[in-house]
Amino acid sequence: MEFKGSCALVTGASSGIGEVFARELAGRGANLVLAARSRGKLEALASELRETAQVSVHVEAVDLSEPGAGLALAARLGEQGLPIDVLINSAGFGLFGPLHEADPQRIAQAVQLNVAALTELTCSLLPGMRARDRGAIVNVASTAAFQPVPYMAVYGAAKAFVLSFTEALWAETRSTGVRVTALCPGATDTAFFDTASDSASVGRRMAAAQVVAAAFSALDHRRSMVVPGLGNRLLAGSARLAPRQTVARMAERRMRPGPRPGTRGAHPGRPGRQGQAPGREPAAAGGNRVARSASELGPEHRR
Repeated sequence: MEFKGSCALVTGASSGIGEVFARELAGRGANLVLAARSRGKLEALASELRETAQVSVHVEAVDLSEPGAGLALAARLGEQGLPIDVLINSAGFGLFGPLHEADPQRIAQAVQLNVAALTELTCSLLPGMRARDRGAIVNVASTAAFQPVPYMAVYGAAKAFVLSFTEALWAETRSTGVRVTALCPGATDTAFFDTASDSASVGRRMAAAQVVAAAFSALDHRRSMVVPGLGNRLLAGSARLAPRQTVARMAERRMRPGPRPGTRGAHPGRPGRQGQAPGREPAAAGGNRVARSASELGPEHRR
């Protein structure tokens, strides 16, 4: 797929998978709109990409976990004459812990970011792509989309929505010039979770660059979804073969809170249980830790 001269909106662009998407798109000649909460990090990245890739980069410091933020962002871009040809919905976060101990406000923010903002941006920007008969949408889901995730019930359900929503949109647009794919990464290696536990990942961790490369390949081949890595694909496929109650019971045992040894890395579907990486938000009410990896939303909407 050709990106030169297009305009791409990347949410969660301040680090992790979102930042890698931004760098790759700039390298392919796309002009960028970078969205996240951390204006400082976005401005630094924008300045670098303007110089190295010779592309236009616009920064939007926005909190997409606020109600209506996706609609407001799309409206601002329209007012500023920035038609979006490529949408990368990469921002997201998850909360770990028993649901009855969760902070309802944080749960609402998670749903707003992982589901509502993604849907608002997609629905607002898709009509322009259809009218021009060109464009691309990548919605970042997770291997958590393929099975229930006890102790991350809302996150797993949100990612299941993203996968189903994106596959349906792929079917609606498959005969048009708009390409749509759901990116479902598993364990992703980052520096953010230096103190995350071994249980934070399943299988061999992939570099964010490998995950993003899989997304571009999926767009090139017009695939509705992609799970990067053979091990992750086998894991996702096996969850569909077993009875759902069996899968849920197995997942509960795997995710049950408890002391774990620390390790380095991050997982879009399973956050670390111990310690806090630098810049990470403290544990939420009831002991729910805000799971924020560099491949997902951190304090600056990293993904």
